[in-house]
Amino acid sequence: MTRARLRPDERIAEIVAASRTLLSEVGDERFAPAEVARRCGVSEATVYRYFPTKRELLVRVAETWFDEILVALEPGVTRHEGTYERLHFVVRYAGEVVRREPTLTRFILNVLRPDPAFRSTTIHALNRRFTGVVSRVLSDAVACGDFRDDVPVELLRDMIFGGIEHQAWAYLRGEGEFSLERTTDGITTVIYRGMATERAPAPN
Repeated sequence: MTRARLRPDERIAEIVAASRTLLSEVGDERFAPAEVARRCGVSEATVYRYFPTKRELLVRVAETWFDEILVALEPGVTRHEGTYERLHFVVRYAGEVVRREPTLTRFILNVLRPDPAFRSTTIHALNRRFTGVVSRVLSDAVACGDFRDDVPVELLRDMIFGGIEHQAWAYLRGEGEFSLERTTDGITTVIYRGMATERAPAPN
């Protein structure tokens, strides 16, 4: 049976979806556009027509993932009240995305981030939006008087993401699980108790 001809945007979406599944199965080192083509029922030339290199295809997969992350994260913060609750939410969310997509996380950390041109990429801009949500939670905590203002928000943000990354590395290498609950509770507690003013509410 002849497959229906897809519009370019539909074909791109199909290729990206198949690529994401394959990446999760084999990792970026063994990822092959030819296998993506086979799964989509098209020629390898069709894949390369839209994505001239394997790297460009994997970057699009990563960009699509970041879009999904932000769609859920940004409005999610507004559904939580109180500094501790909002902080706990963003820390947990950051840990969850790592646990759900270890191969994509590893690709970004090991391949894309070390690139000297990383700061000029769409991925970097998307990552800044992601980390910016955490920064806003911290800035709001300072503005409302729950947190002291003597430690830069940027440093607190980096401590959060650095802590998650460090806790998750064994998992990203395929060497076992990491405790999302322990990581979330530990990081949130350290930041909150370390920064809370006398007027800040005690965590529930």
